[in-house]
Amino acid sequence: MIHFIGAGPGAPDLLTLRGRDLIAECAVCMYAGSLVPPEILRFAPSGARMIDTAEMTLPAIVAEMARAHERAEDVARLHSGDLSIWSAMAEQMRRLQDLGIPYDVTPGVPAFGAAAAALGQELTVPGVSQTVILTRTATRSTPMPPGEELTSLARTGALLAIHLSIANIAQVVADLLPFYGEDCPAAVVFRASWPQEIIVRASLGNLESEIARSAIDRTAIIFVGRSLVPDATGIRESYLYSRERERTT
Repeated sequence: MIHFIGAGPGAPDLLTLRGRDLIAECAVCMYAGSLVPPEILRFAPSGARMIDTAEMTLPAIVAEMARAHERAEDVARLHSGDLSIWSAMAEQMRRLQDLGIPYDVTPGVPAFGAAAAALGQELTVPGVSQTVILTRTATRSTPMPPGEELTSLARTGALLAIHLSIANIAQVVADLLPFYGEDCPAAVVFRASWPQEIIVRASLGNLESEIARSAIDRTAIIFVGRSLVPDATGIRESYLYSRERERTT
């Protein structure tokens, strides 16, 4: 069995119990060395075959899985964060299906969730924003589909959680300024939950210059939206726990 496992944002204690237990049972552990910290790899059993896939091609990765399958070895295939977004899991699954190799999926704590926790922030605020859009921009990756450009998504006014784009910060700010305004709250979290975690809070208008003064150059999430309020002044409380709701139920 190939176990696709969301390894979480970085901190080893944010790995799920199921993920930890599966790693401990597998004779082979495949991971991207640049994204999965060594503390998580220590859950692998003594003698496990450890394969860093950071510089491997997709055919080479699948070939290693097939070799393990031929030896009746289980594989822990680790991806950072959660597997449901930008994990490249789907293309591996398609090849495994063609080879008749079974697999399953264990979710992980997503990076944007860890980043929001680092900010001490609820991303949805009553009366301000009830929608969070997870997106990215095109840098060295595949182009964005039509209609998913930042200028299109910004028209919603939703809280944007922009991944894989810190190297593109100038274009991100330029695209969003006409829709959110210079005073819109923004934040960047670098390596959320890692010892090297860095947090930058700024207005959208000042965000690019603040990032230029920081050590942030990769592995960061950019948040932009009015729900990133620094305090609760003037914010409507949730209807979920209000007395008004009690009177209407």
